[in-house]
Amino acid sequence: MEFQEDRQMAARHDVSVVDPEPGRAAIFEQARRDDAAIDVHIEPLQDIAGLETSWKELEARAPRSFYLSWLWVGTWLKHLPRGAQPHVLVARMSGRTVGLAIVCRRTVWSFGPQGRARWLLHETGDARFDRLFIEYNGILVDQAVAAPVTAACLEALAHSLSVSDELVLSGVDLDFEAVASRAAGRSGLVTEVREADVARWVDFTKIGQKSGDYRASLGRSTRQAVNRAIRLYAERGPLAFRVMETAADALAAFDMLAGFHQSRWGSKGSFANPGFRPFHEDLIARGVPSGAVRMSRTLAGEQTIGVLYNFVHEGQVLNYQSGFLYEPDGRLKPGLVSHVLSIEDSRSRGERGYDFLAGFARHKSQLANAEHAMMWIVVGADTLERRIEARVRRARQALGQLLRKQPSGSTAAPSAGSGDGGPSQDVQVP
Repeated sequence: MEFQEDRQMAARHDVSVVDPEPGRAAIFEQARRDDAAIDVHIEPLQDIAGLETSWKELEARAPRSFYLSWLWVGTWLKHLPRGAQPHVLVARMSGRTVGLAIVCRRTVWSFGPQGRARWLLHETGDARFDRLFIEYNGILVDQAVAAPVTAACLEALAHSLSVSDELVLSGVDLDFEAVASRAAGRSGLVTEVREADVARWVDFTKIGQKSGDYRASLGRSTRQAVNRAIRLYAERGPLAFRVMETAADALAAFDMLAGFHQSRWGSKGSFANPGFRPFHEDLIARGVPSGAVRMSRTLAGEQTIGVLYNFVHEGQVLNYQSGFLYEPDGRLKPGLVSHVLSIEDSRSRGERGYDFLAGFARHKSQLANAEHAMMWIVVGADTLERRIEARVRRARQALGQLLRKQPSGSTAAPSAGSGDGGPSQDVQVP
């Protein structure tokens, strides 16, 4: 059965895309004149070196997120857990590669004696490994034909699903979710939203429209809390924000971050996952020299009070992880201070914005002035089994939300990845 399904996924799909977006009409007309069908293949990944060449070549002409860069994808492939079944999706027009993505196959069991295939876009289905947490997910596509190629790839994936299969699309934006839903509908499938969230961020253009001073743009209580904390920290010595310039210094800072993080979350923290640290040490070593990874320390005198682990992509900073020195004095705000200094540093570099990514934490709503919607969805057939699973899942989510409600002043525990289309990011509170 598994071999048959793999052959089905590897089959060729010549997909003719319908209902193009208005702004892409000229591209479709040119494609028709050139008789350039979008040819989509999905087959087991065997040649990572060859994929690297193709991916980097396409990346140079693709609108993409950091999570679709070869830095992230290549490192992710290198650290895949045992048992992962990566497949590569390749879209071509007139022999030229115009779309690439990785989908992993995982067999799951629920109510029946037979397993079914779960296909995941840039995830493995291994809940612990997927706590690496992907956002701004999608398909790497040539910018000139982004809309039709994305639609063709999603149609190919939807057409390839058997009645018991499902396709997991985590951390996608609303546009991608809409295209996936249309592709599902044309294949007689349904789309279930497992989670809807927002990524809060600081849009630097909005600061410039006001006073141009980021701290002045904050709410009164937040601004007062930041200024008071800075004064208290300054009593220990000069307050400094330092970006690690070498991979060695960045890795040392990452080690400090891990210590802060573990002291706060213990066995529930990200570093309790044995695959988390090796992946990120590799990513940091590769990303710091190019500037795609930015590790920073905030110091009060000689004491480090915060470490931020950020990605930098096309003028946008993404705050992936952090670790702070918490102390009994509640007036000390290592998280707020570290982020404010990091945002000010980013603005001084001429960057466009500072993204806190998805997941709840109080400092995100305090410091952000904009947000992006983020979706975790699953595509599959509308079967009785799936309806029962959905009801059980909703009941579990409701119970989880009830259990997470705690008295004011406490912090929520990090949530573990489910591997089934739900988010897995740790909650962090400054």
